[in-house]
Amino acid sequence: MSAPSRSYRYVGPADIRAEVVRDGGGGRPIRSAGELAAWLGAQARGDLAEPFTYVVALDGVLRLAPRRSEHVACAGGERVLGAGEIAFGVEDGAWAVVEIGNQSTGYCPEPDSWPAVAAALARIGVARPDGFTDVFVFRRCPDCGERAVVKEDDFVCACCAAELPRDWNFE
Repeated sequence: MSAPSRSYRYVGPADIRAEVVRDGGGGRPIRSAGELAAWLGAQARGDLAEPFTYVVALDGVLRLAPRRSEHVACAGGERVLGAGEIAFGVEDGAWAVVEIGNQSTGYCPEPDSWPAVAAALARIGVARPDGFTDVFVFRRCPDCGERAVVKEDDFVCACCAAELPRDWNFE
């Protein structure tokens, strides 16, 4: 697996990040299959049917939080190597990743963040797909400044109709 090409800073609303910093948030670090099983076992049954929020911290550790958590809260306000949503199911008697994506409008990670995510999951020893099951491409509009999701390879801002850059542009 190749090393991640970049880390991602929070690019969402400043008031959300300020609240997280003030509250000292942070997702649950998961370093082993046992820690994953314990954390998932403590979640409400209904929550297990939905994806969870995840980030991969700069130390390569997976952090999990309930789905409705902000990614910046899960990351404790810090930069990340990857972020998105993740769903688990039981396969062959053990927890496994059944769906995973890079959907995080707070960090807007590129699809090429997958190697960092895969490495974090491999360290835990959890079965996973060979790549993101849900892939998102994000760009910042150079005209209006909005964060945009590129759909169907159409690099046009939905807010102002400006052309979006082909290269990731949040730094």
